[in-house]
Amino acid sequence: MVNIRYLCGFTGSAGIMVLTRSGAEFFTDGRYTQQARTEVAGVEKIVSKGDPFLQALDALKRGKTKSLGLDFAHLPVATFKQIEQQLGNRVKFKDGSGMIEGLRAIKDPDEISEIRSAVNLGAALFPTALKHIRPSVRESQIAAEIEHEARRLGAEGMSFDTIVAGGARSALPHGRATNQRLPKRGFVVLDFGVILTGYCSDMTRTVHIGKVDAGGRRMYDAVLLAQQAAIKKVGPGVAVSAVDGAARSVLDRAGVGQYFTHSTGHGVGLEIHEAPRIASGQNQKLQPGMVVTVEPGIYVPGVGGVRIEDMVLVTDRGREILTPTTKKLITI
Repeated sequence: MVNIRYLCGFTGSAGIMVLTRSGAEFFTDGRYTQQARTEVAGVEKIVSKGDPFLQALDALKRGKTKSLGLDFAHLPVATFKQIEQQLGNRVKFKDGSGMIEGLRAIKDPDEISEIRSAVNLGAALFPTALKHIRPSVRESQIAAEIEHEARRLGAEGMSFDTIVAGGARSALPHGRATNQRLPKRGFVVLDFGVILTGYCSDMTRTVHIGKVDAGGRRMYDAVLLAQQAAIKKVGPGVAVSAVDGAARSVLDRAGVGQYFTHSTGHGVGLEIHEAPRIASGQNQKLQPGMVVTVEPGIYVPGVGGVRIEDMVLVTDRGREILTPTTKKLITI
């Protein structure tokens, strides 16, 4: 449904779009009559008393469709079998996976404005988290405070399950908040984002409870330098693998590269994970209008972890860091 929202504005949970050379049609059912009337733009709106999927198939039959592109990446097998039964004798099916996602990867000025607002709202939650972080407080309590403040400030929801991981659990890249109590000393990874007017934000900051020892300082500084090097590499025409490589080179020189266990970043928009994927082996080139995360980290089992993440806009001449939050190591 995200692609349908992108194409015509509909935010409901039941809708079918048919795109042809002559135009576009949107099919839904009676539950969404008013919603379709107010949200859907640029296409013919057809509200059915029956199944909108069957109505869409009937429209394709009437149009004597000979070739049909389907989003196989999101199409259930059972649904495809229905389409095949209805149209298969005279229609050639083509894989249209990724076509809309490719368009969505490059944001227009209105989308960038929406994302910027979501980023700023997300950043406004960081002081709330800091206010409640202290030894013995449960991770889930910190997450609850973050999420309550997000709603209070107008967020539609969270972009993903809030990550609060303290002490040894900070070595879990996706350490979603649990009932575990924060330690008397150690890193705490905070990774969260909000949805505002449909668009997501994503940020990570790592703080430390108690005095930071030399080893912890080296970990933090290595990740910060890696993130800065990767951000500096972001720009139009740059291969995403080069951005990933810039972060890895710094961590390898620091002797901690083996503890960086995920890709350096991803696109963000109507979904929290969109194209492009910033990782080794990926050949896609960055283009103006793309919004990506840059989030290297290191995770030492049994010790702890550090991740720092900003959202970055690719501009005509380089990049703009959208996340306004300090990256100085904060001790509590």
